[in-house]
Amino acid sequence: MKILVCIKQVPGTSKIDVDPVTGVLKRDGVDSKMNPYDLFAIETALKLKEQKGGTIQVISMGPPQAKEVIREAFMMGVDEGALVSDRKFAGADVLATSYTISQGVRQLDDFDLILCGKQTTDGDTAQVGPEMAEYLGIPHIANVLSIVDLKDTSIQVEMDMANTIEVAEIQFPCLLTVEKDIFQPRLPSYKKKLSTKDREIRMITFKDFQDNNETRYGLSGSPTQVERIFPPSVNSDRETWTGTSAELSAQIADKLKQLKFV
Repeated sequence: MKILVCIKQVPGTSKIDVDPVTGVLKRDGVDSKMNPYDLFAIETALKLKEQKGGTIQVISMGPPQAKEVIREAFMMGVDEGALVSDRKFAGADVLATSYTISQGVRQLDDFDLILCGKQTTDGDTAQVGPEMAEYLGIPHIANVLSIVDLKDTSIQVEMDMANTIEVAEIQFPCLLTVEKDIFQPRLPSYKKKLSTKDREIRMITFKDFQDNNETRYGLSGSPTQVERIFPPSVNSDRETWTGTSAELSAQIADKLKQLKFV
């Protein structure tokens, strides 16, 4: 069984700058980490490999420093990794990102199953996985809560439908986006870190793609533009009140009305 997991490097802090012209995050020099939701996708792949055998490969899109999250995936037990990286991809919105990654996937082997985390912490759109599947022309299921059964030609899963939980079976090849806590992610292994420190990471650039139409990538390929991004304001104001229960209750009620919470 051949499994591909899509992972992403995201900012490890909320203290980031935004380009005032393009509206995109300035990632250079910012502490980064693997998108937390992707850890659940990796663990799902590892569980399926333990059950069925096969190989696991990860793919990521980002600047060269995104190799760090691929190295982390190696430390968890992933076999191979590829990074889609080119300045032409900078500033991509969800649609352009999905198309770019789908083109990167086409440069790799055929896969039985593609796994994605539910969403990323720096975008929260939860759209890249399903859009990738549409570009690749394969069926997909989002919001997967658990694996019910794994067969030779299909997989049966439980999916969260907001008000209900439904069971569906989908044929390979397919794409799944998994929910948080589908499995508890394992910790990276120091032993695997040493054994994989020289493992090659395949680099995929714009010139490797079958489609070299530049208008489909990066800012030029993004039909949506961010109007404004700003970090959340930090409010550290404090007040200390004293008095009887009745007096404190009245003060709290007045304060809530003043702040227009009630």
